[in-house]
Amino acid sequence: MMEIADIRRRVTETIERARRLAQERRARNDDAERSFAMFRDGVAIPVYRQVANALKAAGYPFIVNTPAGSVQLVSERSSGDSIELALETDGDTPLVFGRSKRTRGRRTVESERPLRTCPINELTEDDVLTFLLKELEPLVER
Repeated sequence: MMEIADIRRRVTETIERARRLAQERRARNDDAERSFAMFRDGVAIPVYRQVANALKAAGYPFIVNTPAGSVQLVSERSSGDSIELALETDGDTPLVFGRSKRTRGRRTVESERPLRTCPINELTEDDVLTFLLKELEPLVER
């Protein structure tokens, strides 16, 4: 049978480890949120706006929405069609995720994937544009 002192010591160690990991996760997420805000404002939003302008010129009316913590390209013809970038902090490493949503009648098709698995400050305009163009294909094929 285990000694109560050993059990208490191990429980205390577990509590301390959990608190330390939670503090590290909060600090990491705070850093990621600051980095994402800079990336969103300085890189993603300008690329989204340029793509929206090019789409409008080609006869596909899209608008750019910037709700807190994300940027979205939304079809003016069908508000159910959108492409979004947002920060995901639920995993071990905070990542920028791309989400797209397309409506087909009553059916909605949604997909989600990391923009790129790298630190947020390494994401580029080309990463954003490549993601947008790939996700736009089903929206402009009609």
